[in-house]
Formats: sequence, structure tokens, C-alpha cells
Amino acid sequence: MRRIDFAAGFALVLASIATALAAAELPLERISLPPGFTIELWARVDNARQMTLGRHDDRGGTLFVGSMHAGKVHALSYGADYRVRGVSVVASGLQRPVGVAYRQGSLYVSAVNRILRYDDIERRLADPPAAALVTDRLPGETHHGWKFIAFGPDGKLYVPVGAPCNICEPDPQRYANILRMAADGSAMELVASGVRNSVGFDWQPQTGELWFTDNGRDLLGDDLPADELNHAPRAGMNFGYPYCHGGDLPDPEFGAGRNCREFAAPAQKLAPHAAALGMRFYTGTMFPPEYRNQIFIAEHGSWNRSKKISYRITLVRLQGSRAVAYETFASGWLAGESAWGRPADVLVLPDGSLLVADDHAGAIYRITYRR
Repeated sequence: MRRIDFAAGFALVLASIATALAAAELPLERISLPPGFTIELWARVDNARQMTLGRHDDRGGTLFVGSMHAGKVHALSYGADYRVRGVSVVASGLQRPVGVAYRQGSLYVSAVNRILRYDDIERRLADPPAAALVTDRLPGETHHGWKFIAFGPDGKLYVPVGAPCNICEPDPQRYANILRMAADGSAMELVASGVRNSVGFDWQPQTGELWFTDNGRDLLGDDLPADELNHAPRAGMNFGYPYCHGGDLPDPEFGAGRNCREFAAPAQKLAPHAAALGMRFYTGTMFPPEYRNQIFIAEHGSWNRSKKISYRITLVRLQGSRAVAYETFASGWLAGESAWGRPADVLVLPDGSLLVADDHAGAIYRITYRR
């Protein structure tokens, strides 16, 4: 028994040394945070994108992480001290498995036109089960074809389908929308339309209402249009794409004869070309009270501006269901025109710390607060 304990402890020491060495390669000292906050390298994960929590109890838990270009889904086991104990690949060879969602012991993974399910996953991390097909009825285009997914308070699986283009007028029943379905893939229905490309959403804790990020179109210059944070308190709302952007900018190609007042305006305009991806309400208690039930957004960063912007974590402050402020929370991944990291998702751990996935650096960071 002692040898087993010693071996486990020795493995943990080696893992800690490896993490420290990996952290030394990343200039985390460049990250600027509000007073009292600290960022650390939590784990190395190739091309880390969306994150979701699996089981958690007093012994620790599991974090699942999707990827864009790596074609893999990783599982990270962590202990009661929130230190990562091991990283394993639970799926590979998939087409852009960005989205991951967990429900009743099963892991759901998006792979462009398919949603897959891996049952009893946490018992099988070392020997993953074969995937069960939930649905393959989603569009197969790869342009905006990757999908952030999550289960809502209604128990339905929410799946966005991006526009298959920069700007076009696609079938609104098939593209530029957010769908939801039963956990078995049945009863698919439209939740929101006129959504160019949402890669992050969450539900307001007090109301259970849907909020989501949406990436604005390209090729209208450096400063237009704004990315969007949208609020959908009911199903059936139209957010304007391709006719209107940001609530007040008619599209030069498709906006003629349309009035932007026809469509839902964003709850908050975000930076233009920020590539706003994962977003979460802060539901923890580690951070000061003024952060509770506010929205953290991972801004992946611009690729088509003459001068790069974003590459940061922003905070949208709410009063009730009204956005009242938009500010930078964590920055420093961009130095001049050179970016060494690109935030892709955020997630609150049960202890109230905030995880940040970085697909460019292949890392997951953990932000903590101490008075």
C-alpha cells in the first residue's frame, strides 16, 4: 500500500515539475489582471477549445476539452486540490470536434455535421468507448462548421449552425441559427435565427435565459461591424444576419429594403473582429461579489484587421438583464502585432476559479483570487 501511495505521490511530483517547466516557456508574467487575481498554467492541451465539466465530488473531477485542428478530445483528471493528475485522449480522428457537453455520465461531442455520444465515459478514460451517433442531420460545410454545444436548463442540447460563408443569404432553417434538440437527437427545433456564427453561449443564472456571442462579418474595414453579445429571452428571435449587423448597420450587399429595427439588437456591442468565442456567467464565490453573475468572454483575437486587437478576456457587467459595461479583465497575450496566445473558452471550476482555454499556445490557464 505504501508503495502505491509513494508511486502516486512521485507521479504527482513529476507532473508538477513538468507543468512548471511548461509554464516557464509561456510568458505569463505579461498577463495583466485586476489586483488580487493570479494566473497560472493549469495544463498543456493541444489546440484547446471548448471545455465542459464532468463528474465532480470531494475527491476531484474531470474536465473535457475539445479541439479545432487536432481532431481530438482530451480528458483532464484533477484532484481535490484542483491540481491536474492526468491527461488522456478520449476521442481522436474527428472532424473539428470543438464542442463538448456532459450529461448523466455521457460526453457529447460535435463533429461538424454529427453529434456523437460517449457513454459511461469517466469509467473508460483509459479505454474510451465507441461513439454512439446522436445525429448526422446537421450541415456538413466546414466554413463556420465547428460547433460549441451545451445542455440548457430545459435539458435540451443547444447547437449553433454558422453561415457557410462570410456574407450570403442562406436557408435560415439550415444555417445562421441556433438549434436545440432532445438528448437523443430528436425533436430538433429553431431557437434563434439571423446568427452569423455563435461559438459560445450560456444561461443567466437568475432567469434561465440564453445569452450568446456572435462573430460579425468580414471585409467592411477595420472597425465595422462589431462582434455581438446577444440576449434571447424567448425562442424565435431574429438577430439580423445577413441584412443588419450590430443592430444598426445595414449590410451593403443584402441590407437594401430592410430596416434594422426589424431585428433584435445586441445586448452589448463587442470589439470589431474580436472573434468573441466562449462565454460564461460567473457563478462562483471565489471572486469578489461584484463579479458574480457577470459575463466573462474569451476574445480569440482579430485576423483581418490592419492592426490586431483583442486576444484577451473581457467582462460584461449586467444590471438585471441589461448590459451596463464592457471592459478588459485579462490581457497580455498580444504584444504589438505578435500574439503568443489566443483565448478560446472560459469555464468556472467548482471552487470558483476561472479556467481559460488557449488553442494557440496549447494551454489551459487557471485564474484565482486571494484577498
